Amino acid sequence: MSLLQFYLLSKGGTTLILFLQQLINGLSVGSIYAVIALGYTMVYGIIKLINFAHGEVMMMGAYFAFITVIATGMPFIAVLVVSMVLAALLGITIETLAYKPLRKAPRISALITAIGMSLFLQNLALVIFKADPKVMPSDVIVKKPIMIGPLQIGTVTIITIVLSIFFMVLLDFFIKRTKPGKAMRAVSEDKEASILMGINVNRTISITFAIGSALGALGGVLYAIAYTQVYPTMGIMPGLKAFVAAVLGGIGLIPGAMLGGFVIGMVETITKAYISSQWSDAIVFGILIVVLIFKPTGILGKNEREKV
Repeated sequence: MSLLQFYLLSKGGTTLILFLQQLINGLSVGSIYAVIALGYTMVYGIIKLINFAHGEVMMMGAYFAFITVIATGMPFIAVLVVSMVLAALLGITIETLAYKPLRKAPRISALITAIGMSLFLQNLALVIFKADPKVMPSDVIVKKPIMIGPLQIGTVTIITIVLSIFFMVLLDFFIKRTKPGKAMRAVSEDKEASILMGINVNRTISITFAIGSALGALGGVLYAIAYTQVYPTMGIMPGLKAFVAAVLGGIGLIPGAMLGGFVIGMVETITKAYISSQWSDAIVFGILIVVLIFKPTGILGKNEREKV
């Protein structure tokens, strides 16, 4: 083998390794977007509301985790459970105070309220925690890189992907196999018929907000650990990108939210690696525009006629 052939093979191998490394990073980021997108898609599937405060619930979940770690020093799993439970209670409170009174109001009223709640939570966090970013303690997860051949994968990446997939599978099982999950599907299909069948719609909607908010907190904790900072506006961009993921996959569909999250994570990571980090956000939101123009129901969505 000539020196030139060896150089080309080694260069090609390095390029392939870098590409695989970016795919792994894309899976990690996409996992976070996917679990956040699940919150959007669950709420929309039940009451046809785009909950634009969901990104701020994610942010509050990260703050809950930060406070728990600082105050108690609990292990990661305990911190995650505390954060998800507190976020679930926050989600129920938001639904009860802000959205429930508008259940029969025009959709635009609920949408404006969601935007208002988003701004309220941002400013509430700003008042309580101040504007300076809080640094998530580095010992929440032991960050030891794991080598798989020439690939280097961080423990945070592995934990993020595994936890995200675990909760997605668990949610799918809950929706399809449990009584509350079947009630959610019934309310999603026909709220009035569900009432006639004896389903407690208010409780079902509250459970939906609780689960969606808990998943938002999961995304917030994983995001804060991956990027090491927690601050009042941290939920804006991940929340918007998760919304794009939900629309891309088919909003209202759990598999669509998962697929959309992974696709957006891949697109963002590949763009940053091979084009420019300055273009990554533009390309992600450009995907939203393209989807809304050519297939507004998303990849897995189906066109349905709506009676007027």
